[in-house]
Amino acid sequence: MDDPNRRPIAARRLAPMQGLARLLTEWGATPNGISQVSMVFAALGFGTFWAAPMAGVWGQGALLLLAALMIQGRLVCNLVDGLVAVEGGRATPQGAFWNEAPDRVADTLLLWGAGLAAGHPALGLGCAVLAVATAYLREFGRAEGFAPDFGGPMAKQHRMAALTLGAVVAAFWTAQAAVVLTVALTVIALGTLVTAGLRARRVLGHLAGR
Repeated sequence: MDDPNRRPIAARRLAPMQGLARLLTEWGATPNGISQVSMVFAALGFGTFWAAPMAGVWGQGALLLLAALMIQGRLVCNLVDGLVAVEGGRATPQGAFWNEAPDRVADTLLLWGAGLAAGHPALGLGCAVLAVATAYLREFGRAEGFAPDFGGPMAKQHRMAALTLGAVVAAFWTAQAAVVLTVALTVIALGTLVTAGLRARRVLGHLAGR
């Protein structure tokens, strides 16, 4: 049975992810270190998003594809760190911090970077603020003794899927790259706002039912 305190991720059961986690465990990697690497991927994603509009048509497409790969690299780290910690038996007392803090940094860097690429940095930062709000509401509920609320419609994995799709489409439609990324960020903002509202309503319902 899955631990209700862990984000439900179907990819966690995939053989390649299990194999990668075992390999990293054998190499001596720590879950905290893997979580820290996720911020490196996010920083590289920020850089590629930022540079894309200045790189010419072909360079822009290549950098946006690279940004999409950096998003996925961040997500693989987010998945594998838990596997190494739990299934690999390498959890540490500091794990709770490194499980959460890098995610806030990564969300901010990637969404802000996409906003810069779209020509709307405030939109990207707004998405990042909403992403932090959804995480805050989840952790507030957990602190109050309730099961963590990983519900969407725009939880972390959904935000990153939408951003990845936007980056890939923009990479192949560079003439409208800014428009594509603006649409992707707008969808993320609206979906994350709904997610925050739903999580707030559920936690208020739990509190009222005490």
